[in-house]
Amino acid sequence: MKNIRFNFRNKLVDIELPAIMGIINYTPDSYYANSRVKSIDQAINKVQSMINDGAAIIDIGAESTRPQATPLTAEGEIDRLSKILPFIRKNFPNIIISIDTYHAKTAKYAINEGADIINDISSGLMDPEIITIVANAHIPYVAMHMQGTPSTMQINPHYENVIMEINYFFSERLHVLHDAGINDIIIDPGFGFGKTIEHNYQILNHLKDFTIHEKPILVGLSRKSMIYKALNISPEDALCPTSALNLQALLNNADILRVHDVKEANYIIQLYKLIKSNQ
Repeated sequence: MKNIRFNFRNKLVDIELPAIMGIINYTPDSYYANSRVKSIDQAINKVQSMINDGAAIIDIGAESTRPQATPLTAEGEIDRLSKILPFIRKNFPNIIISIDTYHAKTAKYAINEGADIINDISSGLMDPEIITIVANAHIPYVAMHMQGTPSTMQINPHYENVIMEINYFFSERLHVLHDAGINDIIIDPGFGFGKTIEHNYQILNHLKDFTIHEKPILVGLSRKSMIYKALNISPEDALCPTSALNLQALLNNADILRVHDVKEANYIIQLYKLIKSNQ
């Protein structure tokens, strides 16, 4: 197993890989209802449970980015985050908090409230100012690949070669991010963000191809449509197949699992370690 050393505001922190990023959604419309929290107490209890179950990072989102989701303004996003982020930070001073946003204003607010990572589905393309804000804060950044926007991304997504095109995208974005002064970067191929079911499984099978960028690879497979539509089930019934795909992702060089179900992801990582240690 390996560690990654990140710079959080000029403080070096080691994270053991593979690592788990637990999802907290303070939204009314995220595709998996059980990921949503509706109160401060519910959020704090959920974060505590995720930490107990082995999460190294808590990823908080205030805007749903599911396909055809209604966009939220930065002001609306900040209003939602203000109801839980300061309290989570106060109650869990040592946990790494990631904020799922593409809005520069939201990123600035969240960083001021103690967020440690910005997780941007657009890699800075939807609001380029976010790059400067993250660079000035000296914190890690998750750069994700998406074709289109959440409202358009699942309208006939097309690639000539999905792996080559995503790799080209990361090469270009990493150059921009490094030039801006962001050095601690995690890449996310963006399962479900402008991809067909077939594209998603091609990406899963070729995760190793993204190691050429020498950045940790984050995967977000948890209960997504590539699972529940393929199996004709609901997101609520997709835990077992999610676990199967998370194990496959780890075997194909994924470093961080972004999940709704932390305990089960931790079981998968333990089994993965057993597999690797006995090869």
